[in-house]
Amino acid sequence: MRRLCISAISYLNTAPLMWDFEHGETREQLRQQFDVTYTIPSACAESLRSGTADIGIIPVAAYATIPGLVVLPGVAIAAQHAVRSILLVSEKPLDQVKTVALDTSSMTSVALCKVLLVKWLGGPREYRSMAPDLKAMLASCDAALLIGDPALLIQRARYATVIDLAGEWRKQTGKPFVFAFWAVREEAIAQPGNGPGTASDSVRSLAKVFQSSRDHGLSPESVRSIAREWAPRLSLSEGELTRYLTENIYYFLDQACQDGLRLFYSCAAECGALPTVTFP
Repeated sequence: MRRLCISAISYLNTAPLMWDFEHGETREQLRQQFDVTYTIPSACAESLRSGTADIGIIPVAAYATIPGLVVLPGVAIAAQHAVRSILLVSEKPLDQVKTVALDTSSMTSVALCKVLLVKWLGGPREYRSMAPDLKAMLASCDAALLIGDPALLIQRARYATVIDLAGEWRKQTGKPFVFAFWAVREEAIAQPGNGPGTASDSVRSLAKVFQSSRDHGLSPESVRSIAREWAPRLSLSEGELTRYLTENIYYFLDQACQDGLRLFYSCAAECGALPTVTFP
């Protein structure tokens, strides 16, 4: 049985999901079953698209553009309210924003930004793809979309406009927002040697692995350990990081999140931000 290749994301918010693979009691056993690499969300999606990875924690936007993926149930990176790490930032009031610099490391955040602007925040703007350097982004454009750990570090009081995209989505729709979930390539679960039973059996078996890792990563002891590890990396306090992981990020692909996800796909297709997709 060959090892399945996992493409994971090198952000703080994925650390609890990878707990068993990095710290858990079963990590040696998992390393015999899986080969894990870390990257940014957009590159993770491309790994699944090209077939260099079998499983990935992909931006939900990628699901609309990559055929032959099966969602692993139960696990997500989502937000029920403000997320703190996906921000639209400007030194100008929103009604003066004409151009937006997009950090394209997450297709989902880009699509969400476009949906919010088109439907509720004054209409579409001119968009430019840029590296996630806020100073350079704002030197070139009126506003900047900042994603992931860099967004946690900005001093919000310095800017005229700071919009938390997940918080704005909740305000406008009343629903949580899903940023990413685990998906597996159909070819990977159908290959001989990847375990007995049907493809459905394989999906359920894989889902248990990732659900268990999530559950162990969210234990109070694990969250404290993650906060200690990441605090010096991000120059934030352990308390701030603990609150982010336990209050801002929601790790369950439950019914409310699925409903929010279906609404997002519908809105994104309506706005032309994503092709039409049916979520199972």
